[in-house]
Amino acid sequence: MLGCRTREIDVARRGWRWAGGAVAGLLLAAMLWEPLSVAQPEAAPRQSYDVTITRDRYGVPHIVGRRDADVGYGLAWAHAEDDFTTLQEVFASVRGRSGALLGPEGAKLDVALELTRARAVATRDWPKLPADLRALILAYAQGLNDYAAQHPAEVRLRQLFPVTGEDVVAGFVLRSPFFFGLDRVLAPLSEGRLPPRDAEPVKPGESSTDTRPVEMKGSNAFAVTGRRSGDGVTRLIVNSHQPWTGPVAWWEVVVHSGEGWDFAGALFPGAPYPLLGHNRTLGWANTVNRPDLIDVYRLTVNGAGSAYRLDGRWVAFESKMLWLKVRFGPFVLPVPHRVKRSIHGPAFETPQGQFAIRYAGQGESGNVEQYYRLNRARDFAEWRAAMAKQGVVATNFVYADAAGHIAFFYNAKFPDRAPGYDWRGIVPGDTSKTLWTRYRPFTAVPALIDPVPGWVANSNNTPFVATAAGSNLRRADFAPELGIETYMTNRAWRFGELLADPGPIDRDRLLRTKFDKGYSRSGWAGVWMAKLLGVDAARDGDIAAAQALLRTWDWTLDGIGSADSLAALLIGEGVRKVYRGDPLPEPRAALVDVVAFLRSNWQRLDPPYAELARVRRGKSDVSISGGPDALRAYYWRRTPDGRLAGFNGDSFIMLVEWDPDGRVRSQSVQPFGSAIERPKSVHYADQSRLFAAEKWKPVLFDARDLAAQGGTPYRPG
Repeated sequence: MLGCRTREIDVARRGWRWAGGAVAGLLLAAMLWEPLSVAQPEAAPRQSYDVTITRDRYGVPHIVGRRDADVGYGLAWAHAEDDFTTLQEVFASVRGRSGALLGPEGAKLDVALELTRARAVATRDWPKLPADLRALILAYAQGLNDYAAQHPAEVRLRQLFPVTGEDVVAGFVLRSPFFFGLDRVLAPLSEGRLPPRDAEPVKPGESSTDTRPVEMKGSNAFAVTGRRSGDGVTRLIVNSHQPWTGPVAWWEVVVHSGEGWDFAGALFPGAPYPLLGHNRTLGWANTVNRPDLIDVYRLTVNGAGSAYRLDGRWVAFESKMLWLKVRFGPFVLPVPHRVKRSIHGPAFETPQGQFAIRYAGQGESGNVEQYYRLNRARDFAEWRAAMAKQGVVATNFVYADAAGHIAFFYNAKFPDRAPGYDWRGIVPGDTSKTLWTRYRPFTAVPALIDPVPGWVANSNNTPFVATAAGSNLRRADFAPELGIETYMTNRAWRFGELLADPGPIDRDRLLRTKFDKGYSRSGWAGVWMAKLLGVDAARDGDIAAAQALLRTWDWTLDGIGSADSLAALLIGEGVRKVYRGDPLPEPRAALVDVVAFLRSNWQRLDPPYAELARVRRGKSDVSISGGPDALRAYYWRRTPDGRLAGFNGDSFIMLVEWDPDGRVRSQSVQPFGSAIERPKSVHYADQSRLFAAEKWKPVLFDARDLAAQGGTPYRPG
């Protein structure tokens, strides 16, 4: 009897061991299956590249190569040295592996990859690219692959390398439409909601459906011609507002090629060349614009939901099941997700019906070549010819050059839409009359070239305010079907006020304008302050005290006045709404929230703004002035210690100057440092103090200046 019982226990133990082993095996499989399921791409045949990298005292890499392709190899290597982490995230996204690397949030990118068909577009267009561009991109890809091979411990995702030329192109295709608001449409439709209407005029502070830069992204750009500057110097300010880290954070570089490619500027991870900055004879800045380039179609579907009606006939949806690979802790699990398409583009089922979207540049990769041609342009005529390619689907360009030309282009690839439809809303999808297939020519783009006032500027505002009153473009001259935005940011109100005086716009005046920290009573901030001061505080002493302090505010966040901290926090509450085109917050709730934050962290309503507003990176922690939607743009997140840690706003800033003889010099600064994701590097945050103090470092564009600083060249690979 005892022997039987012992044998039963033995069997049970073996059974549990087997079951435990089976579970362990399943868990191990869940951890390891994803890279095994990936087909590793074949790298292009290896080439030899003749290139050196020299870093200046701030760690900015200066890449010198015999050919453009040599420079591309060195650029990739140098960027990997500084931020291999983010580069891997970018290339995971174009392989449909963001979910495996970043979890559920990353999986959204994997869906977007399919919806934009970025990989299919890249595969189709790669062989068609010009030979010089393909050579550059292949060299860039090999630079990343060689870095990965020599630093295997830094590789975050197995089978991610080798990177290919098609991967680089797919990155451009995937990223482009999100700069003009594709996320504003995809997100609600994916969640079963209707997207907002687009590009409508709005009074300051009112509820609006105007598409505006979301997540508090924006930019400023200024150009002043030598005849207006007072000293004969033509100036350009590049002042993009991007997140300070991540896949759309700027990385600075200077390149010199024996084939004539000389450029200083900045780029995003995954780009094989600078996206803005200057060469010897010309330069440009970009600001995000939001023309209505995305259309939503209401579909009429059959009872089974398998087909939609178009011109009186039924057309079957394209349907595909995606198996997303999504990381949950240590495990990567397959998650099914079905995507549909109509002839218009991606299609979505919602409780309100079925809809499809179509956006400008859909299925195109022309931006890959256009940016390269802009880099290499030698004068305004060549640069404008590159712009006419219309590969860059949307973004404002502010231009200046050594010859004294300045220009503003509200660059957009406008669909050639039929009149008579509500293009800002939802249009019928059952007729081919709404299915546009062509675009307006580049000559239809709103542009100001060498305006009489001698200056142009943009701060993510309507193109109808870009220079002094009386010389601006007229809204009536542009068809409503173009969907041109009409919104005015606070920054646009302010540059209009600051540059209105007819006197010279010299260097000091231009920089005072760029670093202005004021708020205009004419814009949304004026409406918001009136609402806050209009709250009935008869029974609330804290709100009454906050209103009394707010009435003393001098409408600038320069860190001098005692009301700056309170005003900044309240401005921050408002800007998150107006940037999205939503109604301003309920003012009493905003006051209660801000008062509670200040009381709990500071035990007062008037702590010094310099104590709150911080630029933090590693051991560096410095104060900053400015605020949301100020020309000195600074956006923050509240921290547990009651501070406001910056994460967005002014990012890479560059001042470019051409003297009367056409010689160029430039200065730049960024919030952290060149080694943006290398905490042990001396260049992790070595520019933060300069950045916060509104000071500059030199851009050593001339090789002699770099040599005088004593940098040591090295060869990558």
